Amino acid sequence: MAKNGNDAEIDEGLYSRQLYVLGHEAMKRMQNSNVLVSGMRGLGVEIAKNVILGGVRSVTVHDHGVAEWRDLSSQFYLREEDLGKNRAEVSQPRLAELNSYVPVTAYTGALADDYLTKFQVVVLTNSTLEEQQQVGDLCHSKGIKLVVADTRGLFGQLFCDFGEEMIVFDTNGEQPLSAMISMITKDNQGVVTCLDEARHGFESGDFVTFTEVQGMTELNGCQPVEIKVICDTAGFTDYVRGGIVSQVKMPKKIAFVNFAKFDRPGQLHVGFQAIHAFQKKHNHLPAPWSQTDGDELLTLAKEVNSAQTGSAKVEQLDEALIKKLSFVGAGDLAPVNAFIGGLAAQEVMKACTGKFMPIMQWLYFDALECLAEEEGVILTEEECAPRNCRYDGQIAVFGTKLQDMLGKQRYFLVGAGAIGCELLKNFAMIGLAGGEGEVIVTDMDTIEKSNLNRQFLFRPSDVTKMKSDTAAAAVKQMNPSIRITGHQNRVGPDTERVYHDDFFESLHGVANALDNVDARMYMDRRCVYYRKPLLESGTLGTKGNVQVVIPFLTESYSSSQDPPEKSIPICTLKNFPNAIEHTLQVSRRMRVHSSLTSSGAPFWSGPKRCPHPLEFSTSNELHMDYIVAAANLFAQTYGVQGSTDRAGVVKILQEVKVPTFTPRSGVKIHDDDTNFHMDFIVASSNLRAENYDIPPTDRHKLIAGKIIPAIATTTAAVVGLVCLELIKIVQGHKKLESFKNGFMNLALPFFAFSEPIAAPKHKVGACFIDWTLWDRFEVTGLQPSGEEMTLRQFLDYFKVRSH
Repeated sequence: MAKNGNDAEIDEGLYSRQLYVLGHEAMKRMQNSNVLVSGMRGLGVEIAKNVILGGVRSVTVHDHGVAEWRDLSSQFYLREEDLGKNRAEVSQPRLAELNSYVPVTAYTGALADDYLTKFQVVVLTNSTLEEQQQVGDLCHSKGIKLVVADTRGLFGQLFCDFGEEMIVFDTNGEQPLSAMISMITKDNQGVVTCLDEARHGFESGDFVTFTEVQGMTELNGCQPVEIKVICDTAGFTDYVRGGIVSQVKMPKKIAFVNFAKFDRPGQLHVGFQAIHAFQKKHNHLPAPWSQTDGDELLTLAKEVNSAQTGSAKVEQLDEALIKKLSFVGAGDLAPVNAFIGGLAAQEVMKACTGKFMPIMQWLYFDALECLAEEEGVILTEEECAPRNCRYDGQIAVFGTKLQDMLGKQRYFLVGAGAIGCELLKNFAMIGLAGGEGEVIVTDMDTIEKSNLNRQFLFRPSDVTKMKSDTAAAAVKQMNPSIRITGHQNRVGPDTERVYHDDFFESLHGVANALDNVDARMYMDRRCVYYRKPLLESGTLGTKGNVQVVIPFLTESYSSSQDPPEKSIPICTLKNFPNAIEHTLQVSRRMRVHSSLTSSGAPFWSGPKRCPHPLEFSTSNELHMDYIVAAANLFAQTYGVQGSTDRAGVVKILQEVKVPTFTPRSGVKIHDDDTNFHMDFIVASSNLRAENYDIPPTDRHKLIAGKIIPAIATTTAAVVGLVCLELIKIVQGHKKLESFKNGFMNLALPFFAFSEPIAAPKHKVGACFIDWTLWDRFEVTGLQPSGEEMTLRQFLDYFKVRSH
């Protein structure tokens, strides 16, 4: 097994998409962090899974409890044959398969002080309040980062304590801004004017530095300065032209208070403390939907609140909310664990790397909209009592009726990539198609090495296999009851002979796990036509979104579109590159340095950089990079053995006569970092950058411009929200306010939930009938008598329906 550590190389083939989110420096810091995850129920295993995929130095999973029936509702690495066995010991070998670079060990002893000091980050789940406070005090005093995560049915809790002095190197994860300069005043309050091609995007308080300024060269490479005003430029030489102002990410020092000093109460904080008090008193959680236990928890919550002082005291307890916490608190739901587990794992990565802003310090979440829409609906204790089955944790919240409905669902999942794998895992845990129903998953792609970092159902031995079949087999291991079929078809007009009318009419809903807008819009059109619910989601690095589309209730996915991406004018790309992105296209025109415009002004000014020719030299490393990469590409094309022997290449170059080159079209660049394709692109791009005096860039930033960044934590959190919407759909929720579209950015962190936009209504006909995109006239052409409808009857039918 390869191991992470101080001297470990980063496996760019495995971590490529994550590197575009975190960067190399953050990845190196994470590879030196040892993490302890305590509690191996559903939430704990979700956090451990995401952290292991992320690539820390080591993970230790801790639990002294044994597997119970209710654990199987969300603990996807426990099987029925594991009942009665220690959860950590059973989970360890299955977690270890996720990443060969991360050793995973199981520990079943007590969390003694000397044992905890081995770790840089400690995560507590399924722990008592006393244990949280004890471990929290130790970690705070020893500089160990602490994350406390907990879920209680439809409720979730997250707490972070990263010490009294934590340095955050990058608070938002966005690329630093830069702008070209047109003028700098020579003044005691120097004013920089940027070219007015676009907004520069800087804000007061940002830090910037300067490069390539001609004339006022004192600014070049200066220490980062805070804007509004850059500095006193009165004593500088006169500004001539050019220059770039660039944003500088400044480290930010933040402080945390320990667990005992929390000063943010809120209804749920009081409720969670009351849950701890109840469990300490009775040695078990409140019974599902027990009115007696609900009343007792409310009494305990009032006692907890009375003991608070100052702003920590809630003015008026929400008694209905506290009772609902009691009713569902014994539940264990995979979607809630996926959401809180994704967030908690991202906080672990922040603690390890100093990358992105941590949660300060508490986060509470609830999804009570998943319960019955009707006011006053109370399930009975009998409906929600344990059945000694794998769905006990879910039955405790929703009862047996919903479980039966889930088992009969027939769903179409389009895509088995990162989002698709997480959806299938959640489908298996909640029991979707666990009875008479079926999940049909289609994906035409095969598994690649870079998939293994996020698409956790796949293993190295699965590389080159079909994603859909492999994913289906993996979730069958998690829940043998799920009925699932794998297809290898693209969705589109060419496969409508497979996904025809009968196929769509038989579905209860569709879940998209696609990576392109065209396929999303096609599936959206199909769902509108067949009036089927659609679950739509997407991620981009630490950003994620969820959209739920409900027939006759919401707008469709295609009803709203994002603004087009900012593009670079082709004339800039070809003739006037001023940034490294522009050098990816070959220059087609050259102008001499002294060229003037028609008005007599210097042509090479403002954003237009004057290029200069390069003279090839075998002693120039970049020149040789280009030749070696290009030669190896040609060798591969003609089936000739390649070579990286530079001395031999130099000898050949001294004798070679270069023939006239005729370009060929139709060359395809594959997603492979080892076949010299990217080496060639990087070298040629950087050569053109030299032409225009643009600073070269490394291959990672260059590739990042074309590959979508991705990380497992965001995917897990997004899919958790998707499956909460699925539960609402299966229950038959009808109110718009019951559903939630979600938007998040784990880097900030930022979370926003909103009601879906209602389907726009239009007035049609003489009687002004309300009409939405979901409405249509359905005409039966064959009359009861067996005769076909005539054209006159067809027209009369529409006259009647529209009046």
